[in-house]
Amino acid sequence: MVGVRGSPPDQAQMTIVADAPKSQRKATKMIRRNMFVLAVQNLAESANYYESVLGFTVREIGDDGWRLYERGTCQIMAGHCPDSIPARDLGDHSYFAYLVVDSADRYHAEIVGRGAEIIKPVRSEPWGMREFAIRTNDGHRIMFGEELKS
Repeated sequence: MVGVRGSPPDQAQMTIVADAPKSQRKATKMIRRNMFVLAVQNLAESANYYESVLGFTVREIGDDGWRLYERGTCQIMAGHCPDSIPARDLGDHSYFAYLVVDSADRYHAEIVGRGAEIIKPVRSEPWGMREFAIRTNDGHRIMFGEELKS
């Protein structure tokens, strides 16, 4: 329950919230937004990939070992970790995001044209999403999906 801004709630507050009956819990907005954090072995190559292939804007954030990748409401903080286990070696644990897009077909065509490695082709799924998956140059995997209209 620690946020980026402000101090964490004290233990008593956490206990009251956790112990309160469901009917008495306040509907609060605990999670305001999300950001992903990735360890990448080569920050320059990763930044170039996210910008030139996936169409993200790459921003400096005041530390040479970090970059912020942004597209729409998605933000990914990438940290230069040359000695980390390569994401390619993590198997299914290399998936880190499911990003909902306006049009899976349009975004798929956009990034395929720029050289994205597709590991799951675009298809409509029984759970109401039209989706596909990629593997980044770092080996991280991302799912992209579009909500199907009923």
